[in-house]
Amino acid sequence: MATPRASAWQVFVIFLRLGLTSFGGPVAHLGYFRQEFVARRRWLDEAAYADLVALCQFLPGPASSQVGMALGLRQAGMPGALAAWMGFTLPSALAMALLGLGLVAGQALVPTGVLHGFKVAAVAVVAQAVWGMARSLCRGAARLLLMGLACALVLRWPGVAGQLGTLLLAALVGLALWGRGGAMPAAPAHAGPSVMRRRTGALLLALFAALLMLLPLAARVWPQPALALADAFYRAGAMVFGGGHVVLPLLQAEVVAPGWVAAGDFLAGYGLAQAVPGPLFSFAAFVGAAARNGAGGWLGALVCLVAIFLPALLLVAGALPFWERLGHDGRARAALSGVNAAVVGLLLAALYHPVWSSAIHAPIDLGVALAAFAALTWARVPPWLVVPLCGVAGLWLLHG
Repeated sequence: MATPRASAWQVFVIFLRLGLTSFGGPVAHLGYFRQEFVARRRWLDEAAYADLVALCQFLPGPASSQVGMALGLRQAGMPGALAAWMGFTLPSALAMALLGLGLVAGQALVPTGVLHGFKVAAVAVVAQAVWGMARSLCRGAARLLLMGLACALVLRWPGVAGQLGTLLLAALVGLALWGRGGAMPAAPAHAGPSVMRRRTGALLLALFAALLMLLPLAARVWPQPALALADAFYRAGAMVFGGGHVVLPLLQAEVVAPGWVAAGDFLAGYGLAQAVPGPLFSFAAFVGAAARNGAGGWLGALVCLVAIFLPALLLVAGALPFWERLGHDGRARAALSGVNAAVVGLLLAALYHPVWSSAIHAPIDLGVALAAFAALTWARVPPWLVVPLCGVAGLWLLHG
């Protein structure tokens, strides 16, 4: 797909706008990214996008942020990956750091009705992503059936093990169905030049493992408050599978148990993190700013924010060159075709729970969600306009 490459600055500006408007959590973020980079800007096609989503589902860390980093990496190399992360994370990180510093406090900062409207908007955004990806990646009875089976398996066995097991099973099914000679062409049209050499990728993966082993030792040998925060948040970011919500018990054990952050403050900050756009991992900025271990404030917010996202960046940048290599092997493409259909099934399952189940409680909720879906899909209204309108609807119609 011959599209002009974006500069790191252009990547930053695009992701900054997404960071200001992407409400609804990680599954909704994948819908925003698809609308922006597949449907609108055509940086990549549906299959290439599903490949990135599949890779980030396999890796630990915040999947939606990793997809953003990978998109930036494809456009402008490592500066592009950093620009995508900074743009997407900066708005929510600043808001959470200010909350942690005590400049703003209280759950009433965002009215309950507005929050509910944002949840309803997430239903429309995710539904649009499922609709568009299914039309492209689930053509034919076999892929539709695989999508449905993946959805059913994930709903029956929720959690990381169920997701990873479903993707692995789908890869085997794809290999069996389309992996025989000539059934799936090698070197597909969407496979572009590698954004990074495999040797560089291997070094980044080695750096990820080295930091995971050495930071705890350094924190013991040199007991500095900032280093202790970096160690705790790096380990949390490196060990989280299944999305941002899974990081809650890990961070609670790291910062509440030793008394760095009071339990009530921790839970209040986590609740407020649901009200800001962008990645849920920005909650790290709140904890770092509020930390009472001697390294709080802006320094603590920065240390915790960088430490929790650094494993995600090292992993996705390190793994991407090897993942792209699969695009030149016909049998690997067959397996990935099965994985792509399963990824749509995973998104369909997430659309049902938790997105739909947490937002649609009354007929008016469904009406607003359908109107938002129609506006996004057929009227081509941009998400950054649909989401605030749903917030207004939530305030005046749903819970006014």
